[in-house]
Amino acid sequence: MYEIYTSNKKTEKMLDSYILSRGDILNKLEKLKSDPRKECGAHPLHGKLKGKWACWFGSNIRMIYEIDDYKRIIWIEYIGTHKIY
Repeated sequence: MYEIYTSNKKTEKMLDSYILSRGDILNKLEKLKSDPRKECGAHPLHGKLKGKWACWFGSNIRMIYEIDDYKRIIWIEYIGTHKIY
């Protein structure tokens, strides 16, 4: 099982805001902890974001994150609308 951390305070505030408005996001985060490469529509990014991953938490909520397999950590870098790409 992976642990989830945010990379900065702004991302943490955004995540908290989405969790308050949509309770199902907590369940999706729990699923992501078990397999960050397969749950919630996870997919690797390309181009300038190569090495990072993205997943979706709803119709217009996306998250960009990195996976540290050695420490078993998911680093959330940004969460927001699809415009984050």
